[in-house]
Amino acid sequence: MDRLTNTIRPYAWGSTTAIPALLGVEPTGEPQAEMWMGAHPGAPSRLDRGAGETTLSAVIAADPEGELGPAAVAKFGPSLPFLLKLLAAGAPLSLQVHPDLAQARAGFEDEERRGVPVDAGHRNYKDPNHKPELVCALTPFDGLCGFRPPLEAADLLEGLGVDSLKPYVDLLRAHPEDAALREVLTAVLTADRAEMAHTVAETAAAAERLGGPYAPYAGLVHDYPGDPGVIAALLLNHVRLQPGEAMFLGAGIPHAYLDGLGVELMANSDNVLRCGLTPKHVDVPELLKVVVFEPSVPGLLRPEGDGEEVYETPVDEFRLSRFVLAPGGTPRTLPDTTPQILLCVAGTPKAGELTLAPGESVFVPAGEKVELSGTGTVFRATVVI
Repeated sequence: MDRLTNTIRPYAWGSTTAIPALLGVEPTGEPQAEMWMGAHPGAPSRLDRGAGETTLSAVIAADPEGELGPAAVAKFGPSLPFLLKLLAAGAPLSLQVHPDLAQARAGFEDEERRGVPVDAGHRNYKDPNHKPELVCALTPFDGLCGFRPPLEAADLLEGLGVDSLKPYVDLLRAHPEDAALREVLTAVLTADRAEMAHTVAETAAAAERLGGPYAPYAGLVHDYPGDPGVIAALLLNHVRLQPGEAMFLGAGIPHAYLDGLGVELMANSDNVLRCGLTPKHVDVPELLKVVVFEPSVPGLLRPEGDGEEVYETPVDEFRLSRFVLAPGGTPRTLPDTTPQILLCVAGTPKAGELTLAPGESVFVPAGEKVELSGTGTVFRATVVI
């Protein structure tokens, strides 16, 4: 078992206070958006087994079966298939979707064949993997997830009283659901930017004035003035997670996180296609191939089970569970057949002989038995074999 040293990513949308508060350190004044735990090449965790600090990715590459176990290597290949994060949103993240596995492989191969540099700003597919993800709230957590029914979206837009939104309202009411959503999103993202900036300003002013169901959308324009993603966001459901609640995001589902601190677990991929709320590249034709144009009701997940509380999802690359260890409680012996990362978010529990403080994490190779004891809350990330 290895105590991990993890990188904090300073993305502009990050909270300046949430991660420092969890870690019990003074804020630096700079945004601290995500803390990565895993073996992703962008920011692999670091560890020291007595010969100096190295990366978790290098340790796994040197002995995949020894670190991950033969069953995980046979199913997922010789690399850790998940990435665990602390995510702290102080401003909205980009409105985005992720491809399914077939789309990711095809898109990656196409861009490789065309010689698009993997770090190019207009590159869509950074790897050939899909990116399902799960976010679990540690504080009240606001997000957008999945399309509203078109008629509901039409009523919401009409209620703003903005004349330039009327064509979108008519489209939402005049077509079958999938065609309506596709046509409106396409029209919003391809509209003249100067005209759209005026519409966005009027929409934001109306949302701020009306409040109520418009309140979650009112502040978007302050972070992204003139961005068509402000209008696209109104097509989506607003979701508020309470601490302990989670939300699963599958391929093709448009979403954005708005505010809050959470634990995020995902397949080990960086494939993101953006719809708006971003200064980054938006590839509308490619985006339209990936988006699933169906209304959906965001399903809130609550942990199930006694002792190990599991957040059930339909993917095998990751599995998130939680242990809430009470004073005087029975120690919990964890299964040892798969690789796992343990993250403490409260208290001072022990993983084996290691005492963990909030924000600290450990990597446990497959085959190593570990016992959780003491008092606190620990999240466990592993795979499904």
